Amino acid sequence: MDTTYTPPDPYHPGSRAVQDRVGVRELADHVGRSIGPGIRPVAAAFLELQPMLVIGAADPVTGRVWASLLTGEPGFLRATGPRQLSVAGGPVPGDPLAAALAVPATPVGTLALDPRTRRRMRLNGRSRPTPRGLAVEADQVFSNCPKYLVQRSLLGAARPPATRPRTTRGTALTPAQQDAVAAADTFFLATVHERGADASHRGGNPGFVRVLSAHELEWPDYPGNAMFLTLGNLARDPRAGLLFLNWTTGTALHLTGTARTHYAPDGPRTVRLTLTETHETTAASPWTWSAPVPSPANPPLR
Repeated sequence: MDTTYTPPDPYHPGSRAVQDRVGVRELADHVGRSIGPGIRPVAAAFLELQPMLVIGAADPVTGRVWASLLTGEPGFLRATGPRQLSVAGGPVPGDPLAAALAVPATPVGTLALDPRTRRRMRLNGRSRPTPRGLAVEADQVFSNCPKYLVQRSLLGAARPPATRPRTTRGTALTPAQQDAVAAADTFFLATVHERGADASHRGGNPGFVRVLSAHELEWPDYPGNAMFLTLGNLARDPRAGLLFLNWTTGTALHLTGTARTHYAPDGPRTVRLTLTETHETTAASPWTWSAPVPSPANPPLR
């Protein structure tokens, strides 16, 4: 009897289809060996140093996908089991993911990103509320390279909350929001698929996100690790949520809509988002970060 163990495929059919289209399946297989369900000691130590966590999920009522931010003093994130991430605290009032995170067994994608060291790790699984915040039971844990990550220093202690966060909702980008998006060097992207959810990072020189109208924006899909988790998700389900953070004031701009990938004949890929709803929340983060140091991997703007 053949007792050879074959690990489960870390990729779903959407990601496999994109890998085959681009011709990187062999490389994806190699990189995919780093994906596992366990939180290793080095990952646990990294989590405990972080003051923020990006989280993505779908609203259980509307079905809209959002990317959001959880913050706290370092130590608010802890590995409390070989496959469990515990978070002290929760989203700020008015956060578009508050309802989803209050429901047990919500599929979530999380991203712990440290601008100080240009390191990041992703943990995808299912969340449940706890008396102190929430816990995520991990299905996939892995690190990504520092490509396109902007470096920033954390300036001082967290700002005390002068006022409660205030959320403004809309169905189109205001002129000020369009300017903020066009000037961004970083945003976070939440996507979903039949197995769960994912949260990822996108970075580049300011202007890499192009605002086409009050209802539409696009960005280039720069070469990455060949996994194609995000584009694979969008190939199966076009719902997407974007998060733009003001690194000085702590204001968070959440966008949700549908995204499509456009493949040019000569190779470049572009993702275009059609906007459904906006949430802009002041004081979403208490942290103030320094001026950015661009990633040396950033391509020039086209």
